[in-house]
Amino acid sequence: MGAARVFEPHLDALSILAQAGRDPGSVTGAWGVFAAEGPGARLEAKEGGAGVTLHGAKPWCSLAPLLDHAVVTAHTDDGGRAAFAVDLRHAGVACDEPAWVARGLREIPSGTVHFDGVPAEPLHGTNWYFSRPGFAWGGMGVAACWLGGAVGIARGYRDSLHSGVAAGRDPDQIALASLGEVDRILTSGLQYLAQTASGIDAAGRPPAERTSAWSDALRVRGTCAAAVERILFLVGSNRGPGPLAFDEKYAKQMADLALYVRQHHAMRDDAQLGALTLKGDAGW
Repeated sequence: MGAARVFEPHLDALSILAQAGRDPGSVTGAWGVFAAEGPGARLEAKEGGAGVTLHGAKPWCSLAPLLDHAVVTAHTDDGGRAAFAVDLRHAGVACDEPAWVARGLREIPSGTVHFDGVPAEPLHGTNWYFSRPGFAWGGMGVAACWLGGAVGIARGYRDSLHSGVAAGRDPDQIALASLGEVDRILTSGLQYLAQTASGIDAAGRPPAERTSAWSDALRVRGTCAAAVERILFLVGSNRGPGPLAFDEKYAKQMADLALYVRQHHAMRDDAQLGALTLKGDAGW
């Protein structure tokens, strides 16, 4: 999961830059994407004679002290938000020491970054970042990472049953039923994810013409998050407390994924999807 949290935002940043007209092949260094908002932290973009500069604070900036650049969203004078490419090595950038107490994703701390007159390259205009189809596609990419983490945990569960058989302990019906449910959940989730990705790759849109990119992203994210939650429960219930206490790899996988999937907005996203479905943004 740690590797996914490093590479996913870097690849998302390259995609955003490409959508903004930059050649990804000319981009150097390690990149992040800082678009979260939080209470007590506000980042503003100010235009002046020397161009746009950023002023204020941005929360939830994962690995900021180790990155070279980032795509950052900031509030603009017209009341919206826009995306900017920023050099994180500029003297006006200061990273707080993260108060990161999480047991999951320990190697990926997220903290607040302060910007004091930092030059910023605009990536199109106000609200472009949120209205482009790539915003929805990026959200699906995160969901694919969640589901991939669940695959790893499911494989570990299957391996544990194999180890039990080798030691003369055949799995009971509960263990087998749980493995069967895990298989059903993963198979359907992976197939739906692949189908959606294929449609986007082929035509730049979700496969069902009656659906928007954002409604399909909400479906993918909700489907993957529900799959992860159920697999965490099934595997955790069947394997019990022993591996959580004494198997470092397994305990870290469970803690990492439980924290990572909390990026999903749960019923708030379903409420958005319900509103879109009521307007006819559905394939059924």
